[in-house]
Amino acid sequence: MKKLEVGIIGGAGYTAGELIRLLLNHPNTNINFVFSTSNAGNKLYKVHQDLVGDTDISFTSEINNKVDVLFLCLGHGNSTAFLEKNSFSDTTKIIDLSNDFRLLADKNFEGKDFVYGLPELNKEAIKKAQYIANPGCFATAIQLAVLPLAANSLLKDDIHINAVTGATGAGTSLSATTHFTWRDNNFSHYKAFNHQHLGEYNQNILLLQNDFNAEVNFMPNRGDFSRGIFATTYTKFDGTLEEATKMYKAYYKDAAFTFISDQSIFMKQVVNTNKCLIQLEKHGNKLLITSTIDNLLKGASGAAIQNLNLMFGFEETLGLNLKANYF
Repeated sequence: MKKLEVGIIGGAGYTAGELIRLLLNHPNTNINFVFSTSNAGNKLYKVHQDLVGDTDISFTSEINNKVDVLFLCLGHGNSTAFLEKNSFSDTTKIIDLSNDFRLLADKNFEGKDFVYGLPELNKEAIKKAQYIANPGCFATAIQLAVLPLAANSLLKDDIHINAVTGATGAGTSLSATTHFTWRDNNFSHYKAFNHQHLGEYNQNILLLQNDFNAEVNFMPNRGDFSRGIFATTYTKFDGTLEEATKMYKAYYKDAAFTFISDQSIFMKQVVNTNKCLIQLEKHGNKLLITSTIDNLLKGASGAAIQNLNLMFGFEETLGLNLKANYF
């Protein structure tokens, strides 16, 4: 078959780097251009040094507005500005990796109707969509922990979430908390109870369980590792562990990358993959749900490729059969 012509806007960040790596190894895609005004003319491997020997493509300041699919890897707020200034073919599918179109209030933009791109929630809608709002990384890990409960109207009490992400979650721009000397052997929380991904989380819980009115208490943390998210969530649950496990396995039975583990899970099982692993425990009247993902793959670029596969009718796992960095 003829390969899809793919364009990438904003190609210098961690998310774009992983997206490029995946697209280079996807059998049905050809990278038509990678747009970056600051790096125009430079080889991709000069910025993404893990791509040495994989590609001779250069960044460009030119845009082909007739590509089959366009990925927006811009900073939050910049996708809207870019689409206001640039138009594309009526057949071009767009996958945005920022937070510009994730909320219901923002999903309709200049005639474009963005579908929230969490396959475990919206698979059928994604298959029919032309425009996708890719979920946030924390939002993915913590939504997957509770979607089966919400789908069965079993969220009856406050939800408590503690999650830690690696340094790549902060992006490539240097800040006080991304310096090696600050991050190494260190740990801290940030944006306590008001992280921006809670908007996605709350709206999608309500789509599944419209009577949910309890508190969601989210404590995000910075870890001293490069990539991955490890989240622990607990809430009141009157059923047994066996009932919870059966419900979760039933909800995710057709999920290509989300798996329920009967053993304790850890982050190295998923780093460098598009998987989400979930493990359940019952403690008194509380259900403890542990979930873990790679923030750059299942939390960003891997999910974007998963969405591309669904949109174009490919096998959902195509180009995403990746081995974890287990050791």
